Amino acid sequence: MKVIGLCGGSGSGKGTVARILSDLGFCHIDTDAVYHTLTSFPSPCVRELIDAFGEGIFKDGRLDRSALFKIVFEGEDIGEKQRLLNRITHKHIKERTIALIEKFKGEGKEAVLVDAPLLFESEFDKLCSSVICVVAEENIRINRIVERDGIEFMKARMRIRSQLPNDYLISRSDYVIENNGTEEELKLATVAIGKKILNMKEEK
Repeated sequence: MKVIGLCGGSGSGKGTVARILSDLGFCHIDTDAVYHTLTSFPSPCVRELIDAFGEGIFKDGRLDRSALFKIVFEGEDIGEKQRLLNRITHKHIKERTIALIEKFKGEGKEAVLVDAPLLFESEFDKLCSSVICVVAEENIRINRIVERDGIEFMKARMRIRSQLPNDYLISRSDYVIENNGTEEELKLATVAIGKKILNMKEEK
C-alpha cells in the first residue's frame, strides 16, 4: 500500500486537494481531525497537556482549545511553549495515524493520504513513500484566509509567515501542485498526480 503525505500552508488549498484525491480512491487521514478526536475526551494526550499547561485548559470533560491556544501563543516563551505542545500532540497523533494506516493496509486499500499541516516538523514524512505539497502565492493565500476565516489581513499574513515557506516544502516533496488559478485547474493538476501515483508500480 502506498502512503502519501500531503502538506501545504494555510490558504494553499490543501483541503480541496485532499477531497479530490479522496474521490479518486485514496483513503484520507486528516491529522487535524485525529487531534480533535484525541482531545474530545479525557485521553492520555489530554492528561499530558494538562500536566504541561494546567487544569485551566480542561473544561466540561474535554480540552478547551481556545484556552490552550491563549496560553501557548500569548505572553512570554511562545516558541518554547509551542515546541512543548508539538512534542506532546505529535506523539499521540502519530501513534493513532499509524494505527489507521495499518487498518487500511489490512483492508487491502491501495493508497492512503496522510494530510498533515506539520508533515515535516512532526516527521510524518518518514512514514510516506512520496509527498505532495500544495503551494500558492502569498497574497492569494492571504485573501483566501481573510475570506474563509473572517480575520484581518495582517493576522492572515502573520499566520502564513509563521509557517514553513513554499521553497522548503517544494524542496522536500515529490510532487508540487501550484494553486494560483481556478478550482478546475487545481482539479486537473491534482487528478493527474493522483492517477500517476495510483499507476506507479510498487517498489517495496
